[in-house]
Amino acid sequence: MIPRYSLPDMSSLWGDDARLRTWLDVELAAAAALEAEGRIPSGTAARMRANARFDARRIAEREAVLQHDVLAFLTDVSESLGADARWLHWGMTSSDLLDTALALQLRRAGDLLLADLDALLAGLREQAERHRATAMAGRTHGVHAEPITFGLKLVGFYDEFARAKARLCGALDEACVGKLSGAVGSYGHLPPEIEARTLASLGLGAASFSSQVVPRDRLASLMASLALVGCAVERLSVEIRHLQRSEVLEAEEPFGEMQKGSSAMPHKRNPIVCERLTGMARLLRGYVHPALEDVTLWHERDISHSSVERVILPDATTLLDYMLRTLTGVVSGLRVYEERMRENLGRWGGLVFSGRVLLALTEALGSRERAYAIVQRHALAAFPSGPPFRESLAADPEVRAAISAEALAGCFDLAPALRHVDAVFARVLGEGP
Repeated sequence: MIPRYSLPDMSSLWGDDARLRTWLDVELAAAAALEAEGRIPSGTAARMRANARFDARRIAEREAVLQHDVLAFLTDVSESLGADARWLHWGMTSSDLLDTALALQLRRAGDLLLADLDALLAGLREQAERHRATAMAGRTHGVHAEPITFGLKLVGFYDEFARAKARLCGALDEACVGKLSGAVGSYGHLPPEIEARTLASLGLGAASFSSQVVPRDRLASLMASLALVGCAVERLSVEIRHLQRSEVLEAEEPFGEMQKGSSAMPHKRNPIVCERLTGMARLLRGYVHPALEDVTLWHERDISHSSVERVILPDATTLLDYMLRTLTGVVSGLRVYEERMRENLGRWGGLVFSGRVLLALTEALGSRERAYAIVQRHALAAFPSGPPFRESLAADPEVRAAISAEALAGCFDLAPALRHVDAVFARVLGEGP
């Protein structure tokens, strides 16, 4: 990922030094397991841990000649181990090292993403609670529908991100497994006990089955989970963009005191952050297809997946880390214009209450078709610039004959329309007894 969209904590996990350190951790853990099982002399693992060194520059130079990154690494580390070098990588194949180290890197990256999600969820919950009772017009097809609250809208996004977190947790558990099963998965040189001991010391589980590699459907599932988190980011970003339109202006992403919106139009306050996040979600989804293509490898393994994963796994996790932290800042600093929400809610004389009027008239007239025709006639006349809906209804003799003025006024009471908001909050947030 380009530096512009890379944050230090995540990008540091995917640098060359971090990768090589993780490789060394795996090799030393395997040596310790071999010693514990009596396969190599006592004291070997401690000496290897004390003496093992690598030089990233020299490894890169060797790889340019050998055209094999693992052999370049092992050759370099061996120079620091003396006679103990014979026990380095004992009984292992390259993918034993690579897939196990990748699982460690993904687990660390996943922990950062889960922490990011926790911070975003906290910010969403705080804003949802603050605006639990802030009434606004709900919209379907971009058009006013019925009343909701801004808090209800936000608690829906909270629920989506909570699902995204649970889904990501499961995908990480499935993907972050290692293997030391050898070149074709038959444990031809090391028994499963060595694998189990090695992986346990690294905090990993073992793949239930592995060929030369851990099956790539695990990583495809993880990539799909990352993309779905990105979809949630995009959906909230698009919502904010819509609410920030000049004609709506009910909410707005933060705009700095010294910020500029346009080189030509000084009045502009554009939703550039949410637009950026929308574009990033498109990019993140683009990584899913190559991850799916990586599932099908020849026989026990080919190398067609490797070049793909070197790009999509660091890029996807780094990009999503940036997206989540950026969106958390947007949510925390969101400008909410409650007066504008009330103003928009009341436009056209309360059109958003047409459904309640329909029910009242249906009950009074005994015919839904007749009631619908009356309500729709007045609604269409009110929009976009006709007589206010409520006043037009009140003046209609057919309506006045069917229901009282008090009953009609009750149809425009906001409280009944929002009476179950607390119940939705309780269900999503786990409130109540």
